[in-house]
Amino acid sequence: MSKNIAIDGPSGAGKSTLARRLAAKLGFIYVDTGALYRAIALSMLRRNAETEEQIIGSLPELDVTLQYIDGEQHVFANGEDVSGLIRTPEVTMKASRVSAIPEVRKYLFDLQQNLARENSVVMDGRDIGTVVLPNADVKIFLTASPEKRAMRRWLEMQEKNIVGQTYEEVLADVIRRDEQDMNREIAPLKQADDAILVDTSDLNLEESEKLLLKVCKENLEK
Repeated sequence: MSKNIAIDGPSGAGKSTLARRLAAKLGFIYVDTGALYRAIALSMLRRNAETEEQIIGSLPELDVTLQYIDGEQHVFANGEDVSGLIRTPEVTMKASRVSAIPEVRKYLFDLQQNLARENSVVMDGRDIGTVVLPNADVKIFLTASPEKRAMRRWLEMQEKNIVGQTYEEVLADVIRRDEQDMNREIAPLKQADDAILVDTSDLNLEESEKLLLKVCKENLEK
């Protein structure tokens, strides 16, 4: 029988990194739902689809899928591996707008639920515990202060040689993204009533991973 762990939280909280490491420790499959929305966002940017009507009209022409290659998740859009193209600031902001469209969320909903039904997964996103996997065995709301999240993202961009934004600009993007995600009409970012709050503002990566693993193991055994 499959076991599901849902990890929600704001942009830059470290969900993807920690969920991936947690899945490896537990022997689960990692599902980065944000990558799916980013793949759609990239496709819409390429098509110059700006309005909601244009985005919805383009969905039937898209085929977004996840594949696992050597244990690593790759996201494909119409057969192209776009995993390395979806982490730019432009795609990040477009993904926030795209993910607020009900038709886009419906487009990806079945894919996410089927993955969780057929596998033991660690799935991260903005509405996993509240909408996608409301019956998950463990729900975690992972967060950190906007300043900490912005600094982590800025440092990551430096490491990947993604230039063009100052720390102050990244912080402004983080705050703007939080506002968009928390106030969107469909599936807004919020902590599920039965989710465990984990704040990593004062923890490094190893400490955060250790805490998450402890929380999951304790609750999976209940």
